Amino acid sequence: MKKSQSLVLFHQNTVRRHWDGERELWYFSIVDVVQILTDSTIPRRYWSDLKTKLQEEGSEVYEKIVQLKMPAPDGKQRETDCMATEDLFRVIQSIPSPKAEPFKLWLAKVGYERIEETEDPELAMDRAMKTYLRKGYSKEWINQRLKSIEVRKELTDEWKERGMKEGAEYAILTDEITKAWAGRSVKDYKNLKGLKKQSLRDNMTNLELVLNMLAEASTAEISKKKKPAGLPANQKIAREGGDIAGGARKQLEKRLGSSIITKTRFLPATRKK
Repeated sequence: MKKSQSLVLFHQNTVRRHWDGERELWYFSIVDVVQILTDSTIPRRYWSDLKTKLQEEGSEVYEKIVQLKMPAPDGKQRETDCMATEDLFRVIQSIPSPKAEPFKLWLAKVGYERIEETEDPELAMDRAMKTYLRKGYSKEWINQRLKSIEVRKELTDEWKERGMKEGAEYAILTDEITKAWAGRSVKDYKNLKGLKKQSLRDNMTNLELVLNMLAEASTAEISKKKKPAGLPANQKIAREGGDIAGGARKQLEKRLGSSIITKTRFLPATRKK
């Protein structure tokens, strides 16, 4: 099996999946999931009928299907209908199966929580604090991480004000900032730490987080002052903001005699042995 492909265990059954390094997304075999949730002896037929139904209903989910080559039972690579996690959850909602209920209940709960957080943003911070504590992070690290979220929000609000589009353009600008302060792209940074879908910031040390915050805060302040218009102008500002933190990193590394950018994933203090 290729390095980008693997199996994930679900309800004691295996689901084929493929990692897209460019998009940083896992794609799962829909037929495998359908078989597990329906216990159908002909899951391909079940999925074919459901796919036709979704198409007739004009569901956008149908357009999200991606054909990828995956190992078949005979060992050969065959094209298989796949979907990314978010789109797959929407398909699961269309399957009347008791096994699908945990997913549906979870989605409903998450949706309700997001509505609550829109009304009261502090709830999002409280939930984040509890989540990090459950994972074993120290309170000191968590406070730093939550501050970084606040700084990031201020930056994205500024980008929105400058007419930047959430998604692709935000990613381009973030990459410019990261390359300027850390000397590597976000993708290279994640590769250094051996990360795939995991959050880069969740695997940063305190120093990495502080420098990243300095870069993003500097970018936001310069942008407010210069009010750049268009993506190229905003990229220039992103590099300027990142350069400020990049200079601080180089000075500190000179004093320390070692690199601040570490390939080791940051482990919570309570997990260290």
